[in-house]
Amino acid sequence: MEKIPMTRAGFVALEAELKTLKSEERPAIIQAIAEARELGDLKENAEYHSAREKQGFIEGRIKELEGIISLAEVIDPTTLSGAIKFGATVELVDEDTDEEKTWQIVGEHEANVEKGLLNIKSPIARGLIGKDEGDSVEVRTPGGVKSYEILSITYK
Repeated sequence: MEKIPMTRAGFVALEAELKTLKSEERPAIIQAIAEARELGDLKENAEYHSAREKQGFIEGRIKELEGIISLAEVIDPTTLSGAIKFGATVELVDEDTDEEKTWQIVGEHEANVEKGLLNIKSPIARGLIGKDEGDSVEVRTPGGVKSYEILSITYK
């Protein structure tokens, strides 16, 4: 199996979600199913069907998280330096709009563009890998071709 790269923060977040699902969500849904069963006829019991559906989602997510965590390769960006690679925090300027952006390149399971966490498999991240400060990069995105200048690269 292929290892899944992620930062320590991403790994900790996935472990916390798994713990919450197992220790809080799973027991709560089991209780909800038991209460719904007490209401009688299960064929027309919306609470029962809703609880079972939620149980299926929770169990599926638990299995997914266990699989991801078992394959995780935690990479500490503070031990890295040089050209852009996994874990780099990159400050860019859009050459067309002069808008500055800062992204950290992370694993796909911890990516969140709103929080500045860019999936390593995204077009922008793939275009940035291997580049240095001062380089200009053209990236094909679903919205068209974008040009960025790399202002700084840090590993924190």
